[in-house]
Amino acid sequence: MALTSVTTTYLEMRDPALLRRARVPQPAPLMLRAEAPSPEFSRFLYTAVGGDWHWTDRLGWSRARWQTYLARPQVQTWVLYVQGTPAGYVELEAQDGGDVEIAYFGLLRDFIGRGLGGHLLTVGIENAWALPGTQRVWVHTCTLDGPQALANYQARGMTVYRTETVEKDIGPTPGPWPGAQA
Repeated sequence: MALTSVTTTYLEMRDPALLRRARVPQPAPLMLRAEAPSPEFSRFLYTAVGGDWHWTDRLGWSRARWQTYLARPQVQTWVLYVQGTPAGYVELEAQDGGDVEIAYFGLLRDFIGRGLGGHLLTVGIENAWALPGTQRVWVHTCTLDGPQALANYQARGMTVYRTETVEKDIGPTPGPWPGAQA
C-alpha cells in the first residue's frame, strides 16, 4: 500500500457581496437546474467529472441511494451545457444553520481550459446564496482535485478557514469509466 499525502483546504464565503464574478464565456453556455432527480444522470456527472480526480466516495452507491439523496429538497444540481453537451456541474446541499455546501463542482475533461470553470462556479455560488436562509457558502477541495480548483475558489472571493493534511492510500485514478485509464 503506497500512501500519498493529501491536503484538504476548506473555504467559505459569508457575504454574497464578496462574490467576484468571472467573465461569461462567449458564446454564453447554458446553465440549467436538473430539477427531476435522476440517479443515472447524476452518477454520469459524478464519474465523468470526478473520475480523473479520485472521486470514489459515491461509486458504490446503489440506484436507490442516489434517488433518496437527490430527492431531498436540500440538494440542487446545476449543469453547464456547451453546444447542447453537458460540460460540468455544481451540486449544492443546503445544511442546518444556513450553510450551503458546494458538495461537488467541476468540468468534464474536454471542457477544462476553455474559461468555463470560473463562470460555472460564479453561477453555483449565486444559486447557493439564492437559497432561503443562506448565511454561508462553503466548499472543500484537496490536492487530488484539478490543479486550478483552489485558485478558482479564491478568485471568486472564497477564503480559507482550515487546512488539513493526511496520508491516504488513494489507489489508481479510476477514470470516468472502467478501463478509461488503461
